Amino acid sequence: MRSTTAPLRRALLAEPAAGDFAGAGWLGEPDLRKLRRQHAAFAELLSGLGVDVTVLAAADGLVDACFAYDPALITDRGAIELRMAKPARVPEPARLVTALEELGVPLAGRLGDGAVADAGDMFWLDEQTLGVARGYRTNTAAHKQLEAILAEEGAAVERFDLPHHRGPDDLLHLLSIVSPISDDLALVFEPLCPVPLLEALDERGVRRLPVDPDELEHQGCNVLAVKPGVVVMADTAPRTRQVLERAGCEVHVYEASELNLGEGGPTCLTQPVLRAF
Repeated sequence: MRSTTAPLRRALLAEPAAGDFAGAGWLGEPDLRKLRRQHAAFAELLSGLGVDVTVLAAADGLVDACFAYDPALITDRGAIELRMAKPARVPEPARLVTALEELGVPLAGRLGDGAVADAGDMFWLDEQTLGVARGYRTNTAAHKQLEAILAEEGAAVERFDLPHHRGPDDLLHLLSIVSPISDDLALVFEPLCPVPLLEALDERGVRRLPVDPDELEHQGCNVLAVKPGVVVMADTAPRTRQVLERAGCEVHVYEASELNLGEGGPTCLTQPVLRAF
């Protein structure tokens, strides 16, 4: 499975946990019951779109663990266990990989000492190429180790350096500024997008849809492709939703007031166990 837009058949989600939201850098203190209701509704939405959804029970204290995409990357050979730079998230990769193994996903490799990476800084440019950011959450050592792991299955890494933007304390993932929708369409916030990434998309014939600038902070550029041209997004970016719909996309929204406080959208919430045509 080396695609970010092929039909999503199975997904692993993680129930939101209680804990120190302020210490983890959330934008505000969520109403935990409402947060869990919104997450459950998101899981139900995916199920209604034909996705076989498994929800991992909450682990108190791991408040960021509901963003299940970040701790691991799944490839054709299995899961790559990442190492996370954010101290509050350090326990997450091993926990998520264990859950994936219980779902039948073998371990394909893991990052070692010196490397840190979030999967939010990664997406498949094409079947042979993983785009990986260099930013405050993903370092050069991770690029080198990922290159070695992926070479074993004939895939390569292409690096894209992220801007400083608001600094290391503000979350900026690669998937904060680009969301693939199909093989030839992507939602892109161009002002923060690395020029080499724009060129890489152009080389592959990927048409770019703009994100409303006022909606970037409301997960406007974070959409989940359930299948090519069918996406799920937060209900907090109505103008960007209109851009997608005018381009012919089928858009489904979920209530996101509490979930957005963790600065994560639907891609972040979803670990794609299986994508396949």
